[in-house]
Amino acid sequence: MRVAEWLLDSPRLGDNPTIKHFAGRLLKQPAREGVVAAQSRLGQLMCRECGNARDRRIGQDLLRQAARAGDSRAQQELGLIED
Repeated sequence: MRVAEWLLDSPRLGDNPTIKHFAGRLLKQPAREGVVAAQSRLGQLMCRECGNARDRRIGQDLLRQAARAGDSRAQQELGLIED
């Protein structure tokens, strides 16, 4: 999880689509296990970067779970998406 966040937050690496894909794979298991921060980051990534509706819907579901758990970043992202 820490590696995925570091990759996504890195100014030089975070914009690379391959890095984003790799970070998403690293976040997938913790998100499934209910780690709120992983749900939030993966949800944001899927909503912003995925081109198909299925992945965006999964991303929104992850953001909703994280928002219900009190994650302010997920709440803010949902507000932008659902407005």
